Amino acid sequence: MLDAFVWFFTNIGQAFVNFGYAVTHPSLWLAWITGLDTFEDKQALMRFVYYGGSVEFFFVVFTTFLIITGIGLWRNSVMWGCVRVLEGFANTLGRFFAWAGLLMVLQQIVIVFMQRIFTVAEISLIYQVDFLTKDVSWWAEELKFYNAMIVTMCATYTFVQGGHVRVDLVYSIVSYKTKKIIDMFGSLVFMMPAAVLTWMYGWYFMWRHLMTPKVSASDKLDLLMKKARILKWNVETIGFSPNGFNGYFLFKMLLVAFAGMVFLQAIAFFYRSFLEWKEGMASEGKYLDRDTLGEGEEAYEGTH
Repeated sequence: MLDAFVWFFTNIGQAFVNFGYAVTHPSLWLAWITGLDTFEDKQALMRFVYYGGSVEFFFVVFTTFLIITGIGLWRNSVMWGCVRVLEGFANTLGRFFAWAGLLMVLQQIVIVFMQRIFTVAEISLIYQVDFLTKDVSWWAEELKFYNAMIVTMCATYTFVQGGHVRVDLVYSIVSYKTKKIIDMFGSLVFMMPAAVLTWMYGWYFMWRHLMTPKVSASDKLDLLMKKARILKWNVETIGFSPNGFNGYFLFKMLLVAFAGMVFLQAIAFFYRSFLEWKEGMASEGKYLDRDTLGEGEEAYEGTH
């Protein structure tokens, strides 16, 4: 038990050193952005991959959360500011990616007309542009990507809007203060750990489909530095059918983005629940930006 405490607080202290070193030496982990022309660029990419799913990165994020929480406990206006920024971020992305639903419907209509009525084998988004000329089955399978964008990028937006389905056995019958305690507990014990686990697995899952040689969560930094000698891009372009959608690596990117957004929303939800618990019922829904169907449509709100 003592060793666990020492390990925990040592990593918190080391987080300041790791963060400072990363900020002052960006080329060691960002040089690959301009290309993999040199061995140093390849090593930089391997460092980026390793630390992106590492214990060191987790403790940098966790320590930052502790510091901001401590400041927020001292000045609640800072915590409210974090809530507004994080919820605004979720709302902005959600409202943008929600348009993918309309695109999905329109594209499906075009596919039906072109395939069943005009009996064409290919659809060109722009005339005589080969890159945007694909088989009908490619466009049909791409609809999965629109659906994935809606699910992953709109999840936190839906959470802010109160649109997720809840199975309530206790919550509705307890007091206001108890509800806020349940919310705080849920954000810390369920949302955050689930987001962290999804990130840790999704991070390496994504990179295994973007480059070769393959990397895994069990690889040590020294091993990755050795693998860097033969590193090259190997973006997954294999579809489920010969002429089908071949951008499935994008789904892996969405998984990582989803995990990051859920973690940030867990922080926002914890802060909001704490502040509403502390300030009382008068602050419930404070600064909450929810969509509305307009005056006279109250009966339908909360059902979409």
